[in-house]
Amino acid sequence: MMAETEDNITKIVVISSDSVLPMDAAMKVYESEDAITIKETCFGTMVNGPRDAVERVVETLRSMDRNHIFVKDRGFKPGAEVRCRAGRGGGPRPGFHFLREEVSMLPMIGKALDDYDAGVPLEEKEAPGKLDVSKLKKIINSEL
Repeated sequence: MMAETEDNITKIVVISSDSVLPMDAAMKVYESEDAITIKETCFGTMVNGPRDAVERVVETLRSMDRNHIFVKDRGFKPGAEVRCRAGRGGGPRPGFHFLREEVSMLPMIGKALDDYDAGVPLEEKEAPGKLDVSKLKKIINSEL
């Protein structure tokens, strides 16, 4: 019994706003014949179950749009009391704000991955030079 729970994992499948709908991804998971638990979220889906089944389902989801569907490990299964808002008295769960920031960057990351796959050459950009101390002092004094 102990080994069974040790090999269970949870992954968060986060879907970029310029990709498939989270509902479409959830439907793909529901089609799976694996013994897994899923939870739909506003960012995508959480998948929990035996390691091999979760990894199989996650790979199926990623194949829908490899450069715009991202996966993160999650240390708690869906509904875990220490993370669940109902058990904590409401409010956003710990990590929500950080995940929201990450999700806002996904379209840009997905586009960069698309460009990389297409062989688009990188643009050379000149790094800005250091700010001269005397200029910094003038800026500070002008604000005072």
